[in-house]
Amino acid sequence: MRACIISTGDELLLGFSRNTTGPYLVQRLAALGIRVTALVTVGDKKEDLAAALRDAWSRHEVIIITGGLGPTADDITVETVAAELGLPLELDEASLVAIEQFFAHRGQPMPAANRKQAYLPRGARAIPNPIGTAPGALLEKDGRILFLFPGPPRELVPMFEQWGEPYLKEKLAAPGSVVKCRFLRVFGLGEAAIQERIADLFARQDVRIAFNATKEDIVLRLAAEGDREEKVEAALAEVEEEIRRRLGLHVFGSDDETLPGVVASLLQERGFTLALAESCTGGMIGRRITSVPGISRHFLYGFVTYSNEAKEKFLGVKKETLERYGAVSAETAAEMAAGARQAGGADCALAITGIAGPGGGTPEKPVGLVYIGLAVPEGVFVRRFLFAGDREGIRSLAASAALNMLRRYLIEGADSPAIGARMM
Repeated sequence: MRACIISTGDELLLGFSRNTTGPYLVQRLAALGIRVTALVTVGDKKEDLAAALRDAWSRHEVIIITGGLGPTADDITVETVAAELGLPLELDEASLVAIEQFFAHRGQPMPAANRKQAYLPRGARAIPNPIGTAPGALLEKDGRILFLFPGPPRELVPMFEQWGEPYLKEKLAAPGSVVKCRFLRVFGLGEAAIQERIADLFARQDVRIAFNATKEDIVLRLAAEGDREEKVEAALAEVEEEIRRRLGLHVFGSDDETLPGVVASLLQERGFTLALAESCTGGMIGRRITSVPGISRHFLYGFVTYSNEAKEKFLGVKKETLERYGAVSAETAAEMAAGARQAGGADCALAITGIAGPGGGTPEKPVGLVYIGLAVPEGVFVRRFLFAGDREGIRSLAASAALNMLRRYLIEGADSPAIGARMM
């Protein structure tokens, strides 16, 4: 099956909001074996949405439209779809009751404008929204499957996973057709380097391999299709094992695993505690690691020491170190890590200092230069990185690189080649 995702909203088209639901749906559909061949963003004009729907209808079996299901005048998805497909709008009584109950539960009268959200194209089935007032919709017509979902991820995600995904799985469960996907997550190698190591595996006919590079890692998608589940699973397992053998510890996880989650599990296994000292990343590592449930048993504290004065006051970085080597240096990163570890008696500490840009770089210390320090019982180690990209990309890569250094230490110990040179 081929799919098209149409995201609506002037805020997306003009760049005021990031489109996170599109990439999310691409990954979830890929896991089902559905290939997304178009990801389209349109504004809040009926003619633009209608044109996008016509094009998608001509080339895809699955179309998902997100956004534009609210009660205001610029929410035009339902009426545009109904007009384009030649279907009248009809009141869905169950949806109207759910919207009324939404407001009643909050002790508020339902505004008249919200009644609009209970109307669906004839033949469409409502998809309940457990969080908001906008129901989704599912419509099958002319051999096409059309979904309408609200735009906000907190509404779309549970609706898709509870109703959309199971429906598509059932549709795909045709006799003699088994589709399986697996995702391998890689850090520390670029796409070209990965491809060089696994180039011959792309020639296999039974397992397809595709790349997806994010700001945090590179995801390898393995997809296999066949007439028997055990045969498909065996092919996937064989290719996964070979990729892991060739890429080694650059593969840090699979499927929904994340780098912070893997690090948290390793801290738990070792019984280690962690402290952080961040400069250019401004707390980004702390935000990522605290997204893992249960991490409070292992993450003790974090310092965001952006200024030299803060580095001296809270981490004990020597003034002469800053004057001689600069804030962005291996020496400063080492003292930051050592100071963070000592401040509260953590087993290990990570420190980051760098130049995220866009300004501040010099020929000797260009934008993208980052030093990461790791203080552990065996000593303090520092590794130099030079990242490319914009400010946010550099900061994101630096945070991932720091977590990856800690991961490699927790697996391989102080002899790991990934943790850099010993400084102290």
